[in-house]
Amino acid sequence: MHLQTLSLPLEESGFAFVPAQAMQVALAQCGLADWDTFAQSWNDLGLDRYMADGGRYRRRRHAAFAVGPGTILRKPHQPHYQSRDYNPLNGGLERWFEPITDAMGRHAALQAVLRLGYAIFDGLTPQDTRPPAWHVEVHQFRVEARTGQPGMPTPEGMHRDGVDWVLVLLVRRQNVASGTTTILDLARHPVGRFTLEAPLDTALVDDGRVFHGVTAIEPLDADAPGYRDVLVVTFRR
Repeated sequence: MHLQTLSLPLEESGFAFVPAQAMQVALAQCGLADWDTFAQSWNDLGLDRYMADGGRYRRRRHAAFAVGPGTILRKPHQPHYQSRDYNPLNGGLERWFEPITDAMGRHAALQAVLRLGYAIFDGLTPQDTRPPAWHVEVHQFRVEARTGQPGMPTPEGMHRDGVDWVLVLLVRRQNVASGTTTILDLARHPVGRFTLEAPLDTALVDDGRVFHGVTAIEPLDADAPGYRDVLVVTFRR
């Protein structure tokens, strides 16, 4: 698959929805392998204890990488930080999450996502502003939903992340309804709406041009667990 197929909508609109089939082809060209083992690692995430709303519905792991031409280097474990300008709910402090395991940090699936993200985002960045290596943060998220306790994928609401580029890839949806992504332009006018439903469905976002947010998820079957697993990857100069 030619990268322009993925890059052009992002360049034109500031965001792109990439369906699973197209993402599968693109990631395969970047070395995707052993997806099932990678997806199963979402069953081993630590509780996010920094939720200012008091919620206990989000689990996550985090890692940082330096990604450049032909190189992917994991950085020492570090906190995730957002200013309150970008995250009025949970920003303004260093948040130390459990690290992504070494095995998953080296996993072929994650490495393929990082290679593809680099190819798309670096290619869309003006040459004179491209960094020698991007600061890339990777988040494994599980948002859980129970009867009477909806899960909030973006509890901060419509937001920007304070980075250059964002990739959100669906890993799994289990027994949940909604979780719809809405995109607003900088004047806060709606410009896009879609739902990540199939594993590998992906949203690409130019963080300087649009806001994004995701509606709450609720269980379809009240007697069974419900959750939404995503991989979020941000690129910052």
